[in-house]
Order: sequence, then C-alpha cells, then structure tokens
Amino acid sequence: MKIRKYSENDVPAMVHIWNEVVEEGVAFPQLELLDEESGRAFFAAQTYCGVADDNGTVVGLYILHPNNVGRCGHIANASYAVDSACRGKHIGEQLVSDCLVQARNNGFKLMQFNAVVENNTHARHLYKRLGFVQVGMIPNGFLMKDSSYQNIFLYYHVL
Repeated sequence: MKIRKYSENDVPAMVHIWNEVVEEGVAFPQLELLDEESGRAFFAAQTYCGVADDNGTVVGLYILHPNNVGRCGHIANASYAVDSACRGKHIGEQLVSDCLVQARNNGFKLMQFNAVVENNTHARHLYKRLGFVQVGMIPNGFLMKDSSYQNIFLYYHVL
C-alpha cells in the first residue's frame, strides 16, 4: 500500500469512494453526489489530494484545503474516505499521516476538523492517537441519514 498524489486516471475510483461515504450519510456533511465531471473539478480545486494505492487500485483518498481565508488561511482542513470493502485495514491512518505531511509541505501551520461525528469512534480514536486535540462539541450538529442528530466534535493538530 502506498499513499501518493492523485492523478486524472484516479478520478472515477475517487468519485466512487467519495459517493459511498456521502450515501452512507454518517460522516460527510455533503448531500450531493459527484459524477465524473463534477468530481474532476472538485478534486482539482483542492490544495492536495492523496490516494491509497493498493497495487494499482485506489482504495482510499483524502482532500486537503484551507479551513478558512485571510488571517486564518494558515489552518488546513481535510476529509478522508476509504472504500467500504477495505475498511479496518488501517488505511485511514496512513491517509491521515500522509495528509499531515502534505499540509506542512503546503505551508499550513495547523489542521482543524470542524465536524467529526460523535459516533465515528474509529476516526476519533485515530485522531487522538495521532495527537489531535479535541476542543469542543456542538450538540446535535450533524443530521444523520436516518433524520436523527449526532453531536459533532472539533479537533486541531499543530503541524
């Protein structure tokens, strides 16, 4: 398994993986699915996109971009997605670790996650293990696919 910068050839697999997470409705705030055209534009607009490449097959991805603008533009934000058939293999940890390096390489000073869903326990444990600090909770901040609400947590990591 290697984590590398995405290429145009990766976009169909990236769109598939991204849409899986959106359709699950338990982690990403987006409601709209990507198609290949909108996916190309979306991924190209990021500061950096990395993919988990398992012998030529994309099994995960991340997007990295500023969390804000201007005087807060030094703070990065990122999202991670792993193909549902490949979860539980620590691919997410490799993606997050690579993303932290790429964030530093792209001049960011901090990483901030705005909305980590409370019941996303695997991600929350991973972030804690990698040195992220939880700084707050927003009650009922995330609308789940089943129309219930979950609390969301904010995290940061000094790069």
